[in-house]
Amino acid sequence: MKYISDSYGERCRFDAFCKTVLRNEAKTYLRDLCRQRKWETQFSVLSQYEMDKLCTMDEYPSDSIPFTAYGYALHIRDELVADAFASLPEQEQSILILYCVLELADGEIGGIAGMSRSAVQRHRAKTLNELRKDLQSKGVRN
Repeated sequence: MKYISDSYGERCRFDAFCKTVLRNEAKTYLRDLCRQRKWETQFSVLSQYEMDKLCTMDEYPSDSIPFTAYGYALHIRDELVADAFASLPEQEQSILILYCVLELADGEIGGIAGMSRSAVQRHRAKTLNELRKDLQSKGVRN
């Protein structure tokens, strides 16, 4: 009969321990991978709105044309839109700047510009329609 040393039994226990540790690590890795896949989305599946949120564009003051009224500035980047806006009378520009930049109501704009609410509403609606027609004739889309 052959004698088996105690070190062989220790090696077998260590071997079993290592196999258990590796098996549990593999299970943990696969569980984490499954959990990660639930939260991740492929770029091809994202909508355009979601893709736009992932990127950023640098904006420089030289990229836009500023128009000011009552201390507030409206920056327009498109040259055709800026040219059409520049062709408007100063009063209409001021009304649109207050409306677009500060998002004021017609009554509040009238208080600043010294006009009635209905006059501001008429000027604003007329000016926006003129701008829309002018830009559509030049081929600019909304």
